[in-house]
Amino acid sequence: MKKLKTLLLSTSLVAIIGLPIAASSNVSETAMFTPKQLTDWLHLVMSTDRAVYTKKIVNRLVKKEKVIKASEHFEDDKALVLPAQMFRFGAETVAKKTDDFSYSLQSLWPINKQNAPVTEVEKAGLKFVAENKGQNYYGEEELGGVKYFTAVYADTAVAPVCVSCHNEHKDTPKSDFKLGDVMGGVVIRVPIKG
Repeated sequence: MKKLKTLLLSTSLVAIIGLPIAASSNVSETAMFTPKQLTDWLHLVMSTDRAVYTKKIVNRLVKKEKVIKASEHFEDDKALVLPAQMFRFGAETVAKKTDDFSYSLQSLWPINKQNAPVTEVEKAGLKFVAENKGQNYYGEEELGGVKYFTAVYADTAVAPVCVSCHNEHKDTPKSDFKLGDVMGGVVIRVPIKG
């Protein structure tokens, strides 16, 4: 498994900078993929895992069976971690392990101010995905002297628990979300060859 992870991370970085990569040391063919393909694949895994946790764990146990609550103060409250927190914890752990890519959950209406967009690409991307349901936003930006391919994907309310949590939160700047609404976006960055 460690070999596969190393291969995936190293091939990701090589592919991002535009060089052909070998799928395996035993295969003579090379594989090539674009930063857009890479971010689309990463997002597919991230959004699927998040939706499964939200629907099968949080929504089921909190809304349907009512056996536990979910709370941003999960340790003090002996509650489930909120889906947004679970996502952030994963992003923070990835950031400690690699510089090959980064990701975050952001919103034009953040409950937690640290999830507000900062760069112009983030702001434009979040606005675009909110106004163009089903479409992603792709751009390039330079941060700290490094050029990045930045992708923004809509983050939608996939379960009733998403809507009630956001609409009822004491710090919410928007309290009229409905199931299926775009609540924010997933921002994925990969460094690209300048």
